[in-house]
Amino acid sequence: MREIRVFDGEELRASLFHPQAKRLFVTFRQRVAVAGEFEDRGPVKNMTQHGYAHLHIQCRNNDWYVNSETRALSRSLRALASGYDDVAAMGFSMGGYGALRFSADLNLSRLIAVSPQYTIAQGVVPHDRRRREAAAFDAGLGDLVRYGRHGVQGVVLFDPFRKMDLNHALYIQAVFPDLQLCRLSCGGHPASQVIRDGGSFWDLQSMLRSGPLAAARVLALHRQRRRLSQTYWRRLARAARQRGRMALGAAADARLEALAAAQAAGLSGGQES
Repeated sequence: MREIRVFDGEELRASLFHPQAKRLFVTFRQRVAVAGEFEDRGPVKNMTQHGYAHLHIQCRNNDWYVNSETRALSRSLRALASGYDDVAAMGFSMGGYGALRFSADLNLSRLIAVSPQYTIAQGVVPHDRRRREAAAFDAGLGDLVRYGRHGVQGVVLFDPFRKMDLNHALYIQAVFPDLQLCRLSCGGHPASQVIRDGGSFWDLQSMLRSGPLAAARVLALHRQRRRLSQTYWRRLARAARQRGRMALGAAADARLEALAAAQAAGLSGGQES
């Protein structure tokens, strides 16, 4: 499927696929370990095959989409989104923040934000000193109170054992009251890692296009997938011991060992056949 570059700056880029559709699905690149280059990205077929155009937005330098090109991108997104009947988005961590920051420009109706940040401006969210790029962040240009669409509906997924992610989620819901908080214990950062262990993000994307998009439905999916997720049981064992719940930690370890043994047996059986 051909990419149409609808914004092509030095710092920000937006690529559109299947533009003739009547509905638009938007994704945002999350923070990357090594910044400095744009990624090559194809369409999300689960959306384009069901009547959505797909717009992928990315920043080159992990600057949280706040730079000298932010206002120009905003103008481009407002013009683009006006041509669609419905706009939905999904973003992880920095990408979740990006979806919130441009939610008004996109006239965003529905959102899945996975472990998003409210801001990286220094001193706003208590005790959060995780981002080295915070010192250069323009808090005014990145202000979600000013630039967000406060009536956007959807869910904010986060791992409640990660205190900073919990704090950011609470700040976000204060500004976006129609976003439901969804606590995915031991999901990590981003909090969808246990769901990912089950195969893909297909089910989450499907909630955006066909509904219902509700925290209870995402939590049920997380609980279903965690039964066979070594990631979940490993994190649960660690969290239980940190909180002095040794019996729960031992039970989680036993479950983890059983899953590992089952996986090893399955791999061995496949090799023998």
